[in-house]
Amino acid sequence: MGTTQLESVQEPKYWHLKTVLSEALDSEFSVGEILPNERDLAARFGVARATLRQALEQLELEGRLQRRRGVGTTVAPPRMGVSLGTGPHTWPGGSEDAWQPVDCTAAVPPAAVADTLETGRDEAVHIVRRSRVSHGRPVAAELLYIPQSSVPELSGIDAPSGAAHARAVLRELQRLEPERQENAVELGSAGADEAKELDRLPGAPVLVVTTRFVAGGRTAALSVATYRADTCRLTFGDSGGLEIHAGMQRQAS
Repeated sequence: MGTTQLESVQEPKYWHLKTVLSEALDSEFSVGEILPNERDLAARFGVARATLRQALEQLELEGRLQRRRGVGTTVAPPRMGVSLGTGPHTWPGGSEDAWQPVDCTAAVPPAAVADTLETGRDEAVHIVRRSRVSHGRPVAAELLYIPQSSVPELSGIDAPSGAAHARAVLRELQRLEPERQENAVELGSAGADEAKELDRLPGAPVLVVTTRFVAGGRTAALSVATYRADTCRLTFGDSGGLEIHAGMQRQAS
């Protein structure tokens, strides 16, 4: 493909460049292929490197590109569907739960979490750390906050340490009778710890899903799950079957 010079357009130059780059990704590159360096790309499209970086960042946000440590910028595979469901009668750690427990600690949570759990701000809660993997790569990391009152029968003998401790806490949580759960989703950026868990660079776009689990008229647990925005497409509903593809074509699986 020949060199493309951008003409004067009404939209921001980086946005127009993003469209041109997206067309090039479709026609010239395959999934996993490494893009040329920024200097060469900027020269090819006749733009400043700052403009190019803006376009690349937008394409990463949209899931078209991935920045990988020690590799560079590569063409991303299509987003995978991750079903959150809406079933109100399930607890974390059930037989169909896709999350894998990593460890569990007892610690004082952030003030906002303590307020939601209605625990004292200096009261320790169980903090279960879990991960979610798809096709061999990490797609999400979760912190699940469970107050002591939700698992009163838990003993040190039943919960030694690490992943075993996490599983014991989750088993005890399932003794409660669930009433409902409430989900909220917002766009965020990966902090240092999240970036390491998700194999991303700090500041990479993420989707933060907060889920409040209610039992007995109170918050029995609070989940804060961080999903890779470049690889995940979150689906809601009992079947999670509605997908929206490029071109806004709808398909129910």
